[in-house]
Amino acid sequence: MAEGIRIDKWLFAVRLYKTRSLASEECRKGKVTIGGMNVKPSRELKVGETIQIRRPPITRSYKILALTENRMAAKLVPEFMVETTPASELEILEVQKTDSFFNRERGTGRPTKKDRRDMDDFFDV
Repeated sequence: MAEGIRIDKWLFAVRLYKTRSLASEECRKGKVTIGGMNVKPSRELKVGETIQIRRPPITRSYKILALTENRMAAKLVPEFMVETTPASELEILEVQKTDSFFNRERGTGRPTKKDRRDMDDFFDV
């Protein structure tokens, strides 16, 4: 375990981003914050801090339980962080999913067979 680690390395290690360069880029764009302050990719993390990651339409929050530099299996991630995103934020995601389910973009064509089954299941037809 490391004593203070770069935030971009940690974000990549706990599988919040697919690549370290993508994690660095998101930090530079101001989408990663700690305590309401934008952070640089080189910012040192400490255990117990809470980070916020803005992914429209919501902002997800994570509390750091442990530090690591090495990318890990998805099963091990809960040992290193816990999601503290409020339920009200997660409800926004659910609303958006159902909204996009009903409102198909003009010109996308007919629903596929899978889309039709999903709609039938949803409406209990």
